[in-house]
Amino acid sequence: MEKQKTTVRVAGREYTLVSSDSPEYIGRVAAYVDRKISEAALAAHLPADKAAVLVALNIADELMRAHDENSRLRRELMTLRQER
Repeated sequence: MEKQKTTVRVAGREYTLVSSDSPEYIGRVAAYVDRKISEAALAAHLPADKAAVLVALNIADELMRAHDENSRLRRELMTLRQER
């Protein structure tokens, strides 16, 4: 797929992103990040820049846990295939 520019708004600022992903997907990702920053800013009474760092750490944690679970499931699948 060809790369295209998509403009999104996160934490009150506009960003133009270049990606081969669809604008709809980029919009979903941006909306997720924006929502998480807003939630963190409200819950912890933080300015948006500090909330963004907290959100980045939380999303990185989610990603690493998902990778770990994916690896665990792949190992389990390989074990089950070998037992056949």
